[in-house]
Amino acid sequence: MGGAGAGGEAEASSPLLLPRSAPRPAVGVEVRRQVGLAAPLVACSLLQYSLQVVSVMFAGHLGELSLSSASVAASFANVTGFSVLLGMGSALDTFCGQSYGARQYDMLGTHMQRAIIVLMLTGVPLAFVLAFAGQILIALGQNPEISSEAGLYAQWLIPGLFAYGLLQCLTRFLQTQNIVQILVACSGLTLLLHVMLCWLLVQIFGIGHKGAALATSISYWFNVALLVVYVKVSEAGRRSWHGWSREALKLKDAKVYLKLAIPSTFMTCLEYWAFEMVVLLAGFLPDPKLETSILSVSLNTMWMVYTIPSGLSSAIRSEEHKFEVPPPFCSVIKETCG
Repeated sequence: MGGAGAGGEAEASSPLLLPRSAPRPAVGVEVRRQVGLAAPLVACSLLQYSLQVVSVMFAGHLGELSLSSASVAASFANVTGFSVLLGMGSALDTFCGQSYGARQYDMLGTHMQRAIIVLMLTGVPLAFVLAFAGQILIALGQNPEISSEAGLYAQWLIPGLFAYGLLQCLTRFLQTQNIVQILVACSGLTLLLHVMLCWLLVQIFGIGHKGAALATSISYWFNVALLVVYVKVSEAGRRSWHGWSREALKLKDAKVYLKLAIPSTFMTCLEYWAFEMVVLLAGFLPDPKLETSILSVSLNTMWMVYTIPSGLSSAIRSEEHKFEVPPPFCSVIKETCG
């Protein structure tokens, strides 16, 4: 009886749940690992977004008209072009993540090729929209003087539009494999080049605010070139890139990609439009030059802060891809979308 009573007291005194302090060390390690992965991604997003910010800043040194027209053109290009390609490219997070988790590294290159084809074809009609940006803005009731200058600025962004699409594909291709340091290094070098290009084209050669837009396009292509070279020469790149494949041309797989890319594009565009439309609507105010300039500076600051949660979310997606997924489960996406 006494032994049974003692045993009952021991069972009653033993906790049914682990103390709350027990998992804290594991949580701390995970938080530090997430922050360590997110920091380079935040830096990469910040450096890439800084290209357009620097261009608008150099245009602002030319006068109020140049600043307002560059601001309106950048917002118009983000709404009608860059945000669309950003959303279309985000589907690679899912496809490349599935292949990387299943250790089907050769499929990473195939998915990227398919995304490149889709984004380049998507960029063609978007380029036509940017080509007639001035006329579109005037038709929408914007200030004619600002619209004309904004149209010229947008036209010089067209080459950068296609480079931006390629950059999204390459960034996600490497990010899925947790290759983030090279992304930061290439983005940093690109930003340094961009500052020098803006200074040369705007201040030295006197091209005006069009030179700032041209510098943006050149810088995007320079960043793409750096990443392409890395994919070609690095061991990680050779492991997942084996040249162009006919698999990327299959119409059936392209439809599967679009079924994920189109909803993602709508979500991304709605997020961008909610903010960028404010700059365009400022053109209807009594002093459009001043109002668009002020709102542009405010929104650029806001978007730079936004890169912090954006980098954290990218880190979470990258961590998910580390878990090994059995190859049969790689067809889950096709079964879901098809």
